[in-house]
Amino acid sequence: MAHEEDEFESSGWQLTESDPGVFSELLKSLGVPMIVDDLYSLDPASLAILQPLHALIFLFKWLPSTGDIANAPSAGRSDPDFSGFFAHQVVNNACATLAVMNALGNIPSLTCGPQLSELMSFASVMDAQTRGLVITSADWLREAHNALSPPSAVSMDGLGLPRNKSEDVYHFVVYLPVMGVLYELDGLKEHPIKHGSCEDAGEGWVKRAREAIESRIASYPEGSIEFSLLALRDDPLPKMEATLAELQASNKSAEANDLLFNISNEKSKREAWAFENSLRRHNHVGLLHALVHALAKSGKLPAAKENARQASTARAQRRKAAGGAMEED
Repeated sequence: MAHEEDEFESSGWQLTESDPGVFSELLKSLGVPMIVDDLYSLDPASLAILQPLHALIFLFKWLPSTGDIANAPSAGRSDPDFSGFFAHQVVNNACATLAVMNALGNIPSLTCGPQLSELMSFASVMDAQTRGLVITSADWLREAHNALSPPSAVSMDGLGLPRNKSEDVYHFVVYLPVMGVLYELDGLKEHPIKHGSCEDAGEGWVKRAREAIESRIASYPEGSIEFSLLALRDDPLPKMEATLAELQASNKSAEANDLLFNISNEKSKREAWAFENSLRRHNHVGLLHALVHALAKSGKLPAAKENARQASTARAQRRKAAGGAMEED
């Protein structure tokens, strides 16, 4: 969660963005052959093309009217007897990676790297609070998380500065099926939230997930857009490429060409993710300082500042007109 309650400390964990490229790179670093895709609709057609679908990662904005974020409204009921994998969030800024860990821990026969396998096995016998402490104490996991966060020129950790209460607060939770039941795993809640049994036929668990997420969205003022939804799914590229080889071997040119187009789009998406992640890893402070210095030396800085002020005002007005757009965690 971004800007969590004061009793949490960051312990070196940095803020991350609600971006599929960020999550997919994290999964890659963990040795998990899955990706995360943006999900713009919960309609059956949009969900069907992402199958096999393992979990939905939901980012929402906390509203002061709902009280403490740990008590944010939910349509389900707390399940203290949950027998799956669930870890509490015990440090600031770690909710994105914790949501991923809570999802991965409940996927049967998960393929993953040796470090993650050892961590999950070690933490599996612990209670949720201790499990959260163990996960967020793993230096290698924190480094993988922070590698996808924009570097900061100045760290404010440990300075005891007052928190800006007007800052927006966002939080990640995950929805997924566990032993035929849909659960909502929120590291800030004491127990997982049970949303009922999943149907075996038709859409399966995603139908129940849609109802739970739409119920939560409905608790916000009409027109609110402070949400983001991501889908955790198998990496489709290996299967697509294997199918392409079969089609080409069978001389099915039309089907092969259609699939080749889809593969090209998928690879282009990965290339865009890689480029954006390279920008996130780079510290642009030196470049910005040099640009500002050059503008000041040439006498163009005042005009640039005024243009930036006008552009910022225009963006704020557009956000206000749209009902207040969500900034990324």
